[in-house]
Amino acid sequence: MPVDPKKYHTQTKVRLVFWFIFLLITVGLGMIWLIYGKNAAFMGFLCLIGMAVPVGLVALVMLGLDKIVKKE
Repeated sequence: MPVDPKKYHTQTKVRLVFWFIFLLITVGLGMIWLIYGKNAAFMGFLCLIGMAVPVGLVALVMLGLDKIVKKE
């Protein structure tokens, strides 16, 4: 059964990003919770959200530019 390399590549990238975010939140915040407590873990969560907003906006802009460039 042949495998589409582009689909495989895209699927692999999505899985890597998902698992990175999952591990960052569970392991990272879990260790902060164990070592420093609940309040520090909450602040770590707020910092992760604060970091995710600009990164997400830049990613959306880049995806939009990619769509515009590929249309022409």
